[in-house]
Amino acid sequence: MVVLALSLLRGGHMVAMKFTLTAFTPLWTAFGRISLGAVTVGLWAYQRPVPLRPQSQEWRSLGIVTGLFTIQIAMLNYGVDLTSPAYSVVLINSNPIFANLIAHFFVPADRLSFSRLVGLAIAFGGICVVFLGTPEPRLAPNPLAGNLIIVATAVLVAARTVYSQRVLQWIEPGRFAFWQMLLSLPFFAAGALVAGSEQRLPVTWEPLAALAYQGVVVAGVCFTVWGYLLRKHSPGSLTVFSFTVPIFGVIGSAWLFAEPLTLDLLIGVAAVAGGIWLVARTPKPVRSPTMLPES
Repeated sequence: MVVLALSLLRGGHMVAMKFTLTAFTPLWTAFGRISLGAVTVGLWAYQRPVPLRPQSQEWRSLGIVTGLFTIQIAMLNYGVDLTSPAYSVVLINSNPIFANLIAHFFVPADRLSFSRLVGLAIAFGGICVVFLGTPEPRLAPNPLAGNLIIVATAVLVAARTVYSQRVLQWIEPGRFAFWQMLLSLPFFAAGALVAGSEQRLPVTWEPLAALAYQGVVVAGVCFTVWGYLLRKHSPGSLTVFSFTVPIFGVIGSAWLFAEPLTLDLLIGVAAVAGGIWLVARTPKPVRSPTMLPES
């Protein structure tokens, strides 16, 4: 039940981001969310306690993952701004497909089996259906560009996942998450200042609450609870529930934004969720990452 609750919370991420983007530009949204996430993870690490000061040999890896993280989050915010939240949540949660493909070539012990290949093919078909679909125009000013950006973002999430799996063998996960967030903040702030601010709707409690949800709940609470669960359960038994994230996201967008559940969207989410489930339930010869990547 706890794992499903985490999937439900993560499924609401794109919906919350769309609310925030009604008042703030993409890079200011990223800055606010990651600031709250860094504070939440930092407080959690302090309570454990977890030493947050990096060791000298860790800086290079933290710099690499921060670069991937910064570009990925910026692209995600711009992509969600251009397409609908339901399409966003399906496309971004296709990242396990690309993670498995990348790991096949860069992780010798993590080769693709036949059943995993079948799952990836099903999920990839779902991506194509969603990518070529037609979101609600009032929620998607430029769906083709937005969908393309989010698929590219999913590839970056996958690359960061594979790289993080190696790095997390010798860097404490709490310190790793805290510093990639903290180091990205100057880039988001500088980019937001250079890009300038466009006229958006007045700031009300809805976008502020949505921003707090993204930073505190998704980037903070979900991370800490996931870390606690990993101490008692195997990563494989937990990640098998990740297929429910796009399902919850689509339901949330239909409820809060009245986004129509079109046939292409329903086919796409079913294929992506089913493919991810098939891949996740297939035993792997190597241990899964100790931390789910945040989209």
